[in-house]
Amino acid sequence: MGLRSRTLEITVISGENVRIMEDAYVVVRAESLNCCTTRSAKDDGSNFLSWNQKFLLDMPMHARSITFEVQCSKFKGFRPLGVARIAASDFLGDADVPENQLQELSYGLRDWEGKRNGVIHFAVRVAPPPPPTEEKCLKPSVKAVVTRKGCGDGMKKEVVVGVPFWLNPNIV
Repeated sequence: MGLRSRTLEITVISGENVRIMEDAYVVVRAESLNCCTTRSAKDDGSNFLSWNQKFLLDMPMHARSITFEVQCSKFKGFRPLGVARIAASDFLGDADVPENQLQELSYGLRDWEGKRNGVIHFAVRVAPPPPPTEEKCLKPSVKAVVTRKGCGDGMKKEVVVGVPFWLNPNIV
């Protein structure tokens, strides 16, 4: 059974020179119906939007790109204000940069008509796999108090610590 997806750790950092009307947010997709959405960021007149929000996004193994869409709360469900589609090869499979190393990237956004509409800044890396749950069970957790007769001074109490052992029938 092979892997069907890999998990990307994506941090949507900021956007600049994006022409917006009201609160803007970013939707991140990896060629699937699953997506991550940032909270809204307001344009304070400086043409700089700041989100600084981190997500874990499952990217199917067949996916060749991830898409960042800057959308506006006022026009929710309509056309995005800016879109950037980033080829997975830009941040995966590079011999010079390991997949689990954080890479900060900036890409131009295009509006629905193909005109330039700002830049989006983000960071991406392949998230480290979660620790196996079986290791938690192998901690010394069984304690027993053993009472035995000592030489001349009566009863002695000693603590014995054991490690549980489970036999896995799949491993011979």
